[in-house]
Amino acid sequence: MASGDAASISSNDVITGAAQTRLRTIIERVERLEEDKAVIANDIKEVYAEAKGEGFDVQILKRVVTFRKKDKVKREEEDAIFDLYISSIGM
Repeated sequence: MASGDAASISSNDVITGAAQTRLRTIIERVERLEEDKAVIANDIKEVYAEAKGEGFDVQILKRVVTFRKKDKVKREEEDAIFDLYISSIGM
């Protein structure tokens, strides 16, 4: 909300005490989850760094992780389309 908008709020637009409390709770939950997400992202980064240190190709590992997330049917469909495109350009 812009500073000029504050003057245009009428008394009917004021949030009740219960709604304020609920809003604060929601915002705090999201903030905690964002913090958790940052910690997890850092943990993932560390695991990839460990894998790299052991000689694994991190780019390929990320592709494997992405591949495993996909449904088997979806993977097979994408593979078939990929193969079609590759063969269409003579590779």
